[in-house]
Amino acid sequence: MDLRSFIESLEKSGELIKIVKPVSVKYEMAGIINALNEKPVFFENTKESTFPVVAGLVSSKKLICRSLDITIEQLLPKLSLAIEKPVKPELIQKANCQEVIHTNADVDLTKLPIMHYTNKDGGKYIASAVSIIKDPKTGYRNMCFHRLMFKDRNHFVARIVENRGTDSALKNAGGELDIAICVGNSTAVLLAAATSLPSGIDELGMANALEKTDLVKCKTVNLEVPAESEFVFEGKITKEQATEGPFLDLTGVVDRVRQQPVIEITCVTHRKNPIYQTILAGKNEHKFLMGMPKEPTIYSEVNKVCQCKDVYITPGGCSWLHAVVQIHKTQADDGRKAIFAAFEGHKSLKHVIIVDEDINIYDPHDVEWAISTRFQADRNLIVLSNQSGSSLDPSGDLSEGKKATTTKAGVDATTPIITTGKGFKKEDYIKVDLNKYM
Repeated sequence: MDLRSFIESLEKSGELIKIVKPVSVKYEMAGIINALNEKPVFFENTKESTFPVVAGLVSSKKLICRSLDITIEQLLPKLSLAIEKPVKPELIQKANCQEVIHTNADVDLTKLPIMHYTNKDGGKYIASAVSIIKDPKTGYRNMCFHRLMFKDRNHFVARIVENRGTDSALKNAGGELDIAICVGNSTAVLLAAATSLPSGIDELGMANALEKTDLVKCKTVNLEVPAESEFVFEGKITKEQATEGPFLDLTGVVDRVRQQPVIEITCVTHRKNPIYQTILAGKNEHKFLMGMPKEPTIYSEVNKVCQCKDVYITPGGCSWLHAVVQIHKTQADDGRKAIFAAFEGHKSLKHVIIVDEDINIYDPHDVEWAISTRFQADRNLIVLSNQSGSSLDPSGDLSEGKKATTTKAGVDATTPIITTGKGFKKEDYIKVDLNKYM
């Protein structure tokens, strides 16, 4: 369901917290969202803007599944299928996201409730926007997240990661590239934008496979955007560069300052009475959107070498660097094969733990129990030095001008196929109904 439908659903069920008092987007709003542990919250009045703000809509798997109208058990298979079999979206002529249009001199980004998260931030940021571009060389469309630092009434400074989709398209275009930026999107669009698909595979097709996602042509650039977005900013990435950062990153530490491309916005369209969607940087929503789309890619790779049952990118691993993988073990080396497959399924993964079906991968105590009872470091630990890593890993080698490197480790905490003694399996007490005895 689109953003508004999901908000209405949460309001009807009493799960949406409404803040009526005026709230400042400078530090105060972020503090409230954090204090609420990112529960769905709707700010009716912001001191710096006339637009209301919503947050916390993708802060748990339960909420994500509810917005997609599926169960948690259906989530991983549904994501996997949408990645493998995207569905071409329908292009419509009239869309809600273009009910109101502002062009050229009417463009004024200062009217938006763009948040200033912490006093370490280099400025105000949009962390919830999905950006859409087309590579002029290949013709392929790409949708992804770029954090956007507010510069002035019609400019952002965008963090564009080197050698990824937008950066490659920008180079192919000679340094300037049309872009459309959407704020206030369905969960399907957010998940698709967060997923790194192979070149030529359309993220909007993945969104449409998750749930029907119609598109509409932009008014001033040759791009298509989700028809139900709340806001759309049309413009171009320019050759100009400006200071971007610092900003709170996924790992909860402050990212460094860089020189990054400036985006000029020449047209803004939005729905009538639009709702501005924000996410809290470095917290649950950021983590789920970053990490969860890597679970089906790990799942797919591990299934090539053994039977994978479930995958969890853990919050304690910044929802990016650590994973727990559950397998059905039939061969002695299944755990070892699963380790290498997991690293193939998520290139930025730093540590992975492989466990059996009887281990609850969402319970860190259960996972630790498997390590303590089924793992021997001299036999079951795989260490891979000098590996391509993640720029988000502050302990890796992040030397300027070269790709980040790190040491990776895999832990095979599965039960040996052939054992000489007992102790690998859990024993439990009988289940009783306490109501019979109280």
